[in-house]
Amino acid sequence: MRYDSIFRPGLFDEQVHIVTGGGSGIGRCIAHELAALGAHVVIMGRKQEKLDAVNAEISATGGKSSAQVCDIRDEANVAAAVSAVLAAQGRIDGLVNNAGGQFFSPLKDITTKGFEAVVRNNLTGGFNMMREVYNQWMAEHGGAIVNMIVDMWMGLPNFAHSGAARAGMHSLTQSAACEWAASGVRVNSIAAGMIMSSGFDNYDGDGIKFIQESASNTPMQRVGTVSEVSSPIVFLLSPGAAYITGAALRVDGGSPVARRYYDLPPHTNSARYQGFHLDSTPDLFRQD
Repeated sequence: MRYDSIFRPGLFDEQVHIVTGGGSGIGRCIAHELAALGAHVVIMGRKQEKLDAVNAEISATGGKSSAQVCDIRDEANVAAAVSAVLAAQGRIDGLVNNAGGQFFSPLKDITTKGFEAVVRNNLTGGFNMMREVYNQWMAEHGGAIVNMIVDMWMGLPNFAHSGAARAGMHSLTQSAACEWAASGVRVNSIAAGMIMSSGFDNYDGDGIKFIQESASNTPMQRVGTVSEVSSPIVFLLSPGAAYITGAALRVDGGSPVARRYYDLPPHTNSARYQGFHLDSTPDLFRQD
């Protein structure tokens, strides 16, 4: 079995795309879809064993990929990793800034250390990757960058550290889109809502309750699949998005448009798209 993409085969033939955080969750799915469409995918992450596992999966379906261990929070590490990719592959056509993470906590209980750790993961690391990919390749050759943000438009209670970092990434995306357009570089972002990824398995207690109740606050009355995040990312990397830059595409089931005065009717009328042949449902949604 291979990834069942809605896009045409060979869309990214001869291209090289970097996916950070590609060893699990949404990043793993994105890596599979890009490889299924002909790209050589460079999967970046901190743990070699996770990267090797995804490489083996992609190879088993006839795709092309390689692993690059990198801590995106470390400036020198990122510069060296991007240089290594160029030395091995000779080009970088796309960057998906997917790596990141957060933890469930009321704002009053977040320590400065914890706040700064999330900002380094979700904002500083993405900045490091954008700058190095641009300076080392895209400034002279063009390319496309897609940054992962979240549904943080009216704040992100219980994840305020991540909301602040992702809001920063939203602004950074818009600034880069303006400054780098003259180099033929497009920069956009995906604002994801609640998505069924393996990262959910890291939550417990109130965090699980928060996630389980999120569907009822969404007009589509469900959470999303990793495939439903990957496909708009693929579109934004593709020639079909050639006139799109500085945009934030919401993939959130319509949650920001829900209103307190409107009772959302429960329903099961929102069809899911599941193109990822190796996707696994997080434990807390196995009955969904």
